[in-house]
Amino acid sequence: MADEERNDALEEPVEEDGKAGPKPEEDDKKEQLLRLMAEFDNYKKRVRGEIAGSKDMGRAEVILHMLPIVDEFDLAVAAMAKSEDKEALKGLEMLYSNLVSALKKEGLAEIEVDGKFDPYKHEIILVRESDKKEGTILEVIKKGYMFNGAMLRPASVIIAKAREGNKAE
Repeated sequence: MADEERNDALEEPVEEDGKAGPKPEEDDKKEQLLRLMAEFDNYKKRVRGEIAGSKDMGRAEVILHMLPIVDEFDLAVAAMAKSEDKEALKGLEMLYSNLVSALKKEGLAEIEVDGKFDPYKHEIILVRESDKKEGTILEVIKKGYMFNGAMLRPASVIIAKAREGNKAE
């Protein structure tokens, strides 16, 4: 009799039309399992994105700390260009070029200074009277950089303002 009870428990219920079908609680369990699988898949995707974002933030921070070194190399190359030691200049330029290209491979990009002040890309250090159109960039004091499209440091610039005599015109 125990075998008959086990067999009855293993048999699928027969629906009204005579076909065997899953129990309603089995449908609920399957639906719940599918939902959990989808949630877990979404969780894995979210975690992958967060890890990638954290890695980018870490790289950006390291590059930000290296920008003063890049600036100093830039100044050293400019100073060496005025000297007569062309071999030392060539070596320094090669080091500078290698450093900048390595940083560019990691996502660093120099902000273009096209002559017109852009408050989203440039930081005004000084305003100087000039015959040029007001808001024109006269000089770049410190280069600005982006990392993977995000601002790391704005370019520090000197911009033009109209001369006192030209304002009346």
